[in-house]
Order: sequence, then C-alpha cells, then structure tokens
Amino acid sequence: MRLTVLDRGHRLHARLFFGFTELVSRVPMSDVPKTLLYRPDFFGAVFLDLSAKAMRGPSFWTAGEREYIAMRTAERLQCPYCATTHTELVQIAGDPAPLRPELTAVLTFLDDLTPPDVPAGAVVEALHVSVIWQVVNRLANAFGFELLPGQLESGTRSLHRFGYRFPGFLTGPGEGTLAELRHAVLEAPARTPAELRQAAAAGDVWGSYAATVRTASHRITDADFARLKEEHAEDEIFEVTVAAAVGAALDHFDTAHKILAR
Repeated sequence: MRLTVLDRGHRLHARLFFGFTELVSRVPMSDVPKTLLYRPDFFGAVFLDLSAKAMRGPSFWTAGEREYIAMRTAERLQCPYCATTHTELVQIAGDPAPLRPELTAVLTFLDDLTPPDVPAGAVVEALHVSVIWQVVNRLANAFGFELLPGQLESGTRSLHRFGYRFPGFLTGPGEGTLAELRHAVLEAPARTPAELRQAAAAGDVWGSYAATVRTASHRITDADFARLKEEHAEDEIFEVTVAAAVGAALDHFDTAHKILAR
C-alpha cells in the first residue's frame, strides 16, 4: 500500500473490526476493506452500499455473471489484483461458461459502447457493476494493492458469503446510488476543495497524475507516489486519486446511458 494512512489511519471501530476479523481468519486484512473503510463518510460508505446492490442485489444477471463482468473489467484496465480476485469469485459464485448471448453482447458494449440487443434494464445493471470495478481497479493500481498469503481464499469467500455487505456500524446510513457517490466524492466538504476534486475527476490536476489514474492507472509507480508525497499530504493524495477514479467510471456510465437513451 502506497499510502500509510490506508494501513494505519483508521478510526477505532474499524481497527477493532480488522483485529477481530484477522483473529478469526488468521489472515491479514486485505487492501480493499482498508481503503473503503478509511474515512467512509468521504467515499467508502456509499460505495459499499452501491457495491452490495450491484453485485448481490436482485438482477437480470446471476452472481457468477456479475463476477465475470468484474473480471473482464479488471483485465481491460490491467489490474492484476482485481483480475485474480474475480477469477476466484467467478468459480465461487458460479462460472457462467458457456456465456449467454446477452452476457457476450453486454461485455462488448462495456468495451466499445456498441448498443447491445439486451433489455435496457439489464444493461443498466451491468453498467452499475462496471462502475464499481472501474473505480476499484484504478484505486488498486494507483495505491499498489497486493495479495498476501491466504487473503485470496479468505477474502473472496467472505465477500460471497456476506453479499459484499459490511456491518452498518462501519459505514452508516446510505442508499447506495450513483448520485450519492458523485455528491460524496466530488461535491461534499472534504480535506480538499470540491473544485480540486472535480478537476481531478476530469483528469486535470497535478500534472499528468489524475489523467493517468483515469486512463492508465497500471502505469503509476512507487516513484510517482514518492514525488507526490513531497508536495501533498496523504489525505490530499487519497481524495484526488479517488476523485479521478470515480470521475472516469461515472463518465463511462454517463456516456453509455446516453447511448441507451437514443
């Protein structure tokens, strides 16, 4: 993990949850919960609610098909951490092979925005899955997520068993909508000005950094983060990175939604 605050900057209730989980599982807490439960009022709370609905709520797509969409998204964004995780989750949730024609069509749509011959509601549900993992893939690449021994098996089984839900005392209330996500990350008060986060969402801040998060997060290196830390506090880097990742995912969703509405 390239930001110290994501390893050791959590509130007491999150630290207690991590400690209990590690005691029971005998496996260190993985980087995804560490990131999403760091300052959940800024980003993680609404994002976790949205994730649970997209990945395990009622849907045209089976759980295995949604994990397959997540896996393909990770491959497209060149995120080895998420590709490995969702390859495992496909097997746990139910491998959809051979793929339904509807799934093949929607995967093509997510890649190149070619309108699919699939019910519009099903396409929107797939787009919500895509939004979730476009964000996580970019954060995993930028923040340098790593899988430690035991985390793949323990983490994926826990995600599937609990339906991507975390205890409410860790996240607080929320409906898990894209509008809430947009507001929390790009508009609500935070450590950085909303104008800076909105510029990051468009890829226009800190030289090429925000743009790289948006378009080629796999190219970000430890050296890039070392340079950022010389000029910016870790909380500023966290917020700008999240804003860039969320902005890219929401732009893809908005563009796709407009195509469906034609």
